[in-house]
Amino acid sequence: MSAEDVNFEKVRYEDLNARQKELFTYHKIAATLADYGFNCMKLADDWHGADFLAYHVNGVNTLKVQLKSRLTIQSKYDEKDIWMAFPHKGFWYLVKHANLVTKVGEHTNWLDSISWKDKGGYSSTSINSSLLQSLVKNKLGCVYGAVLAEDDVTKTAEL
Repeated sequence: MSAEDVNFEKVRYEDLNARQKELFTYHKIAATLADYGFNCMKLADDWHGADFLAYHVNGVNTLKVQLKSRLTIQSKYDEKDIWMAFPHKGFWYLVKHANLVTKVGEHTNWLDSISWKDKGGYSSTSINSSLLQSLVKNKLGCVYGAVLAEDDVTKTAEL
């Protein structure tokens, strides 16, 4: 196949299957983490709860990261030193799961929900202003391109 035969049309996130969406989103967060000195390595399967590892250039910090499409807490990540990465309104957030659960408890009633109490999990695309303010130190750079179905990834710039 020659370079002229390659089709460089942007894909629509919602047209991808579940596995493709996960890989697509992984590359988006990896691009952002590169700006912070992290080299990311996608894992073939969840390893101790992590979707990928992020190694810092300092040679000291390695993060086990679980990637989600929205703010998510799950009791299965307790005691696993997992960092949760998720997009919200055009920005990535990266926060240690234990700290996220604490912040959720301080700023929402989600820990009182049936979902959390009975199933050990809660997720939401809606983050109240108090919780969002508590996550300001966990806010990373902009999401490169669209990662959610409501984003339009088919628009192309005129050259």
